[in-house]
Amino acid sequence: MTLQVRVDLALGVPPYEQIRSQIAGHVGAGNLHPGDRLPTVRDLAADLGVAAGTVARAYRELEQSGLVQTRRRLGTVVADGAGSEGAGQELQRSAAALVRAARIEGLSDDAVLDLVRGTLMAPGLPAPQVRD
Repeated sequence: MTLQVRVDLALGVPPYEQIRSQIAGHVGAGNLHPGDRLPTVRDLAADLGVAAGTVARAYRELEQSGLVQTRRRLGTVVADGAGSEGAGQELQRSAAALVRAARIEGLSDDAVLDLVRGTLMAPGLPAPQVRD
């Protein structure tokens, strides 16, 4: 799989966080599997038009969260067990259905994310459970 990551400098979200969250999303959705190699910091920075330090920070944060690990000679890879505690199969299917419906309706990716964020903040929903 070619890693699909994009950075929008007009967003109020720092570029490193955009990169981190998109890669984490790929892992959670099962698009990236344990052992899959990520692009080198320099290659991804060049592709996205950002500084190498921006990508390095995103990779560091992903490593601190246990999603990736840096191995000598192999570079940065998805960590063993990464994604296994993420969204279950049914939740992944629901997310895919949401994206399909949103695209049919002509919503942009940003509009879909805004919809999800708004729903997460809606009153009456249970508080998030913190996993160890």
